Amino acid sequence: MDNSKRAVVVTGFGPFGEHTVNASWVAVQELKKLGLGSDVDLHVHEVPVEYQQVQSLVPSLWKQYHPLLVVHVGVSGMATTVTLEKCGRNHGYKGLDNSSFCPDSQCCVVGGPDCINSIIDMELVCKRVNASGLGVAVSVSRDAGRYLCDFTYYTSLYLSHGRSAFIHVPPLGKPYSKEDLGRALQAVIQEMLELMDQAEGKIHCQQHFH
Repeated sequence: MDNSKRAVVVTGFGPFGEHTVNASWVAVQELKKLGLGSDVDLHVHEVPVEYQQVQSLVPSLWKQYHPLLVVHVGVSGMATTVTLEKCGRNHGYKGLDNSSFCPDSQCCVVGGPDCINSIIDMELVCKRVNASGLGVAVSVSRDAGRYLCDFTYYTSLYLSHGRSAFIHVPPLGKPYSKEDLGRALQAVIQEMLELMDQAEGKIHCQQHFH
């Protein structure tokens, strides 16, 4: 692996319920074709819709790649925009997964905080991407839905102290094509990285002056 490059991991989910083809994984595969620029080492992974798999896979991604950022992408049948999730929630996981399992505790991390916010300013990312003329509408949400999407996001936020993001996409063709979704993911994640770079620059400046 080229150490001068920044590692970014992006995940999509496998099939579940009526989503026999999961738009999130299709969109992530489109993103892989486009890339995130020559200075980013992009790794993509498909996540099974199973709580126990998430609990082992998410920590392994952080450990294997030591990424600057992990972005999880999920599908929402209710979404009509590409939706940036601001936070993950710890409690309320009652829905059964693909193996008919849900955690006895109905939470992600026993004793963890109720809610963890991403360090990324999703409102600002949304504003910038919508102003860029991408042709795909982007919005912001504070409720990732208390199913595997939310569970995965909280797990990642907990492990990374907020250095994670979650993006919900609509089902394919409602209204966007896989190519549209791939371009939207690219634009959104590039804005996220830009904001992280700016924040890092400010920290270095402050350290220099003190």
